[in-house]
Amino acid sequence: MADGQADAKGFVEDSSLKVLLRNAYINRDYKDGNKDKAEWGQAAIGTFSSGFTQGTVGVGVDAFGLYALRLDGGKGRSGAGGIDFFKQGDSGNAADDLSKFGAAVKFRLSNTVLTYGDQMPALPVLNYDNSRLLPESYTGTLITSKEIKGLELNAGHFTAESRKSAEGRDSGGLKSINVLGGSYQFTEQFKGALYASDVEDVLKKQYVNLNYVFPLATDQSLTLDFNGYRTELDKSYAQKAKAGGEDNKIWSLAATFATGPHSFTLAHQRSTGDSHLGYAYGGYQRGQNRVGDGGNTIYLANSYWSDFNAEDERSWQLGYGLDFGAFGVPGLTYNVAYVRGDNITTSTTTGGSEREIFNQLKYVVQSGPAKDLSVKVRSSVLRVSQKSSEYNVGGNELRVFVDYPINVF
Repeated sequence: MADGQADAKGFVEDSSLKVLLRNAYINRDYKDGNKDKAEWGQAAIGTFSSGFTQGTVGVGVDAFGLYALRLDGGKGRSGAGGIDFFKQGDSGNAADDLSKFGAAVKFRLSNTVLTYGDQMPALPVLNYDNSRLLPESYTGTLITSKEIKGLELNAGHFTAESRKSAEGRDSGGLKSINVLGGSYQFTEQFKGALYASDVEDVLKKQYVNLNYVFPLATDQSLTLDFNGYRTELDKSYAQKAKAGGEDNKIWSLAATFATGPHSFTLAHQRSTGDSHLGYAYGGYQRGQNRVGDGGNTIYLANSYWSDFNAEDERSWQLGYGLDFGAFGVPGLTYNVAYVRGDNITTSTTTGGSEREIFNQLKYVVQSGPAKDLSVKVRSSVLRVSQKSSEYNVGGNELRVFVDYPINVF
């Protein structure tokens, strides 16, 4: 491969500054007597990335600045763990606003980059959550190597997690996490990945992915995507979390047939093991008995409002997607999915079930002053059986996100 550092343009010459303006609203109308929750806020997410200095070893800097303003006024509806726009204080009230800043220094030798500082890693075993108002971030060291064409290797050690709804660099309760793995593009159609992580005093996790695309015609293809996690909880953590057991295995296999503007998905997902937590990921340790490896660390097919990741759960999905560009409306897409899970085990019951209907309509402005502005409206109807009430709670969810990215330079 070409030497990436040999083509370095310079610290300033190859730098960029971007600002994302995000207005986000989530409303959850819970069932079975649970109190409804909703949060609404306006955020500005600024990211700066410098180029690399010229020479054998290039040096650069990445930085971000985040600010969020609460717009909903509170009214007792904040505080849902699954929304988490603004962390509640000791008084029980959500913060009026929050801001934070992070920076990292980076070094490049050939096609290998070492980054130290505040980062937003996107790996199958450590993936920051950017699906709410503000993103999560982590503090530590990450090495990314692309010396061989098609092969990416990653190794990292992180010692602090910044919660998306709170200020400070260590608001997530993470002690430390080590990550190691990589992905390889075997052929134009076939790729795979293998990763592992170790969250100190919490769990060890392994991940595998196999993805194959079968070209069928000019505008037709069949994609098979397999994802799997194996998790072993630390014994003391399992006892503290009342997990019952320490092991979980979860996998999903999705088949997507694409033809023109249409896509049809059939997926199956299965969780096994003796841990009542099922597949454990994300969340915050302090007081919640949760993991610290990122809110998007769930590369599985049947993850919408519910993740269908309970102990012993088996779930099936039927999905459909439509790109309206073929009908004269470029930038407009629609997705719908129905997922049903059964065989759920909790600490007190067996044979529970849940089902979800997911809908999402998204439009991205294609030209003009508002180019790239996106509006996304998403809804889910989730129903959970009484036997599964210890694992999950049903309700109706609505999300409205308006994102406006601005390239300053």
